[in-house]
Amino acid sequence: MAGGESPFKEIRKRDGRIVPFEMSKITQAIFAAARAVGGDDYALAEQLSGEVILFLASQKLPGVIPTVEDIQDVVEKVLIEKGHARTAKAYILYRAGRTRIREARSELMDVVKDILLEKQGDHEGEKGIYSPAEKMQRIALAASQKYYLDNLLPPEIAGAHMQGSLHIHQLGYYSKTLDSLQLDLYPLLRRSYSSDEKISPRDLLGSLLRVVVILQRSRNDLYGEVGIPGFDTVMGRLLRSGGKNPGAQELAGTLKGFLTCLQSLYPYGWNSTLNCSIALGLDTTAEGMTMARLLLLQLGEKVAQKDGPRYIFMLKKGVNMEENDPGYPLYRLALQVAQHSGNISFSFPETPVNHPDDGEICYFSNGLRVAENRHGKGGGKGRGNIASVTLNLPRLALLSREEDLFFVELDRLLRLAVRQLLHRFEVLAALYCRDLPFVMGSGLYRESENLSLDESIRESLENGLMTLCFCGLREAVRILCKGQEENNDNNSKRLFLRILEHMDRRVRSFAGEYDLNIALCSTFDEVKTRRFVQLDRQDFGLVRGVTDREFYSNGFLLFQEDDGLDYKIEREGDLHRFCTAGYASKAVLYPGLEPEAIIDFMDRLALAGISFLNLSPGTGLYAK
Repeated sequence: MAGGESPFKEIRKRDGRIVPFEMSKITQAIFAAARAVGGDDYALAEQLSGEVILFLASQKLPGVIPTVEDIQDVVEKVLIEKGHARTAKAYILYRAGRTRIREARSELMDVVKDILLEKQGDHEGEKGIYSPAEKMQRIALAASQKYYLDNLLPPEIAGAHMQGSLHIHQLGYYSKTLDSLQLDLYPLLRRSYSSDEKISPRDLLGSLLRVVVILQRSRNDLYGEVGIPGFDTVMGRLLRSGGKNPGAQELAGTLKGFLTCLQSLYPYGWNSTLNCSIALGLDTTAEGMTMARLLLLQLGEKVAQKDGPRYIFMLKKGVNMEENDPGYPLYRLALQVAQHSGNISFSFPETPVNHPDDGEICYFSNGLRVAENRHGKGGGKGRGNIASVTLNLPRLALLSREEDLFFVELDRLLRLAVRQLLHRFEVLAALYCRDLPFVMGSGLYRESENLSLDESIRESLENGLMTLCFCGLREAVRILCKGQEENNDNNSKRLFLRILEHMDRRVRSFAGEYDLNIALCSTFDEVKTRRFVQLDRQDFGLVRGVTDREFYSNGFLLFQEDDGLDYKIEREGDLHRFCTAGYASKAVLYPGLEPEAIIDFMDRLALAGISFLNLSPGTGLYAK
């Protein structure tokens, strides 16, 4: 084109703005694509730009302003027709990448707008009232999620997450920190005193306040839960190391102060939820049982319910499960509290899934279990979950429709999910001790005690757990069985077990193949994975018993007088048997039930192999 002149003086941008036309920008885009495939002829890029303008001028009426898309379409056409196919491919890829960036930016802005303008209480299952600082935190998480999906994750994994085949938990923290941790509390508290120093009753409150500080600082390095196993045992040991034990009234006041301090953490910090659990029930010393009893009484009086920790009562024969056991009165008290508060779960560490060589098994309040360890001593103290991914089984069933094809696709999805966990492990293993200054720098995590700030956390991280979760097992079975009734149906039962056994076998093989603590887990985040139902409803419409519900489930809600209770308890036992990383069964107590009837029910669940139970008061359910 003579003199580099153009018949176009203006161009219309994507947002509708009219700006001056610059032919040099077309040249620069073509030259950049050529360089991507080894070219370096800028004069040729200028010549091709002229061809673009000539073709565009022949297609446009005089006075019509071309759009950005018009020009880009012609650039692709000219490059291909002039024999520059490789340059055209590079240009197309560049254009597609820029489109993804624009779309991601637009989607992100929509999310930001929704967060800023949402009404309080819009989201069922969420807190519903957000401070300005919390809204800013949610915006930051939304931005980091988009970044990881568009820039860090392999495209096939990012695509599987976005389409709803799987769900990457806490995606916004993907490269920064770990999920959860079980504290080994006693050494942390005892080293605050000299080895021969007696702890006075007044110092007990000081020790409990140190617990508050530890929890506060830990949650700056973790996005999930901090568990305190054997809380009554730790407190009992501290009391016995004192010169004089405080009375029950003084201890009750001390515990109340401790719980009040914990609740005061709630409004502060970037992580605004106290995500903490306290396990108790197995200590049989007078001091330990006194602490457990007082803590349960505080919970029963609703002192510890609002914004406080969640409680896990451990049950074991010879300790508290039978009438002659020393801790039996505490067990009855815990059940009484459960009937009214709902803020207490029960675990059975002697069920078949738990083995004696697992060490001291630890549970989080969602049922997540930490026990086996391929890289050292078992048990949960000083360890936790690194990260989780959840499979959408109903979507897989809706796509395959046939049992044999379902298992072929299940293998493919399992392998993809494990790839995601391995990818995340490698990303996190590249962190240094200074990146998690309290959890790693203070020696809270297993084998981090001697790390310098500039050392990698990889070897310590190998002690952690990675959970491959699943949801919608019941719905998937229903789809593959052509909607047959679940209860007592032999085909449904067979398929239910086949899917569990298959996933368990494959996940165990992955753990051996990669020599990492990868374990199967029934999903413990139903609220956040409800997006599966929404996505599946969009793609498959309303499917009765599947996409017509709020979220997918694996097990059953247990009622003591349900006609199908035997079948449901048996299936719950299967879930606990194969989910080696944990599963939380759910039972609802009828109002006014006698303690003996509840204990009989609990014994029945333990006998079925149920290892963790969330026990809810029936009054709340029937009041809705």
